[in-house]
Amino acid sequence: MYHQRKRVLVTGGAGFLGSHLCDRLVAEGHDVLCLDNFFTGTRDNIAHLLGKPNFEVIRHDLVQPIFLEVDEIYNLACPASPIHYQYNPVKTIKTSVMGAIHMLGLAKRVNAKILQASTSEVYGDPTVHPQEEKYWGHVNPIGQRSCYDEGKRCAETLFFDYHRQNRVNIRVVRIFNTYGPRMHPNDGRVVSNFIMQALSNKGITIYGDGSQTRSFCYVDDLIDGLILMMNGPDAFVGPVNMGNPQETSILGLAEMIIRMTGSRSKVVFEELPGDDPARRCPDISLAKEKLGWNPGILLEQGLVKTIDYFKRGIFE
Repeated sequence: MYHQRKRVLVTGGAGFLGSHLCDRLVAEGHDVLCLDNFFTGTRDNIAHLLGKPNFEVIRHDLVQPIFLEVDEIYNLACPASPIHYQYNPVKTIKTSVMGAIHMLGLAKRVNAKILQASTSEVYGDPTVHPQEEKYWGHVNPIGQRSCYDEGKRCAETLFFDYHRQNRVNIRVVRIFNTYGPRMHPNDGRVVSNFIMQALSNKGITIYGDGSQTRSFCYVDDLIDGLILMMNGPDAFVGPVNMGNPQETSILGLAEMIIRMTGSRSKVVFEELPGDDPARRCPDISLAKEKLGWNPGILLEQGLVKTIDYFKRGIFE
């Protein structure tokens, strides 16, 4: 086992996805460095790991360079919900672009493998459905969401240029909507919004008529995919979609959460914000073919665990 033990850096390691990834890597026996500036990540997400001998926390902002010795880097650092990434859009794009430059430079110096957590937002408001990796996207470069969308698109460019020019061993994963315990209760994402509103018996806010669709992947399935991609063949660098291809309307999700929580909430419709995509669903054929990855947790199964997490936070 010792020869397989790796020193792994997880940027954004105290966030929703990052903390679950740290859990898995620590449990596998690797030495894990969790790097976070705690803008959206919280110490509560990683408190249970702080006493572990193979876990270390570094408070740092990726806009600034850092020098470490590591074998692998999972670059997850960046606010991922509209409320957070629009709070300081200049800082958001700096985190994506400068963070990628600094982490790729680190990977080049120490010959580390590096995985970029990209996003389905690189497809913008897609004109093809479902979205496959060869689709270049339909993105507004000057809209309110552009700081995140274009920041992630530029990060992908940097990853492939470092790969071609400097032979950095990269992996690029495009993550679609993911949900589960440790989501920030006020992050503005649809699953956490609906659950918090339902548990408080407040109006469930739907922007538009609710016919727009998303696909929801439970966090454990997504973490499986990230680790499979990191450990996959070097010839397969991506980009690869990871998400659940089961499409759900926003109105259908709201009705499901109201039923599962026994809430007295009613649906309230409001105006749709700009550049909000009408349909979002991944084609995961490539992930199945190259990695044997296929999400297995049904939406209702994952929602049971997620609702329970938010209940504990509210009522305990």
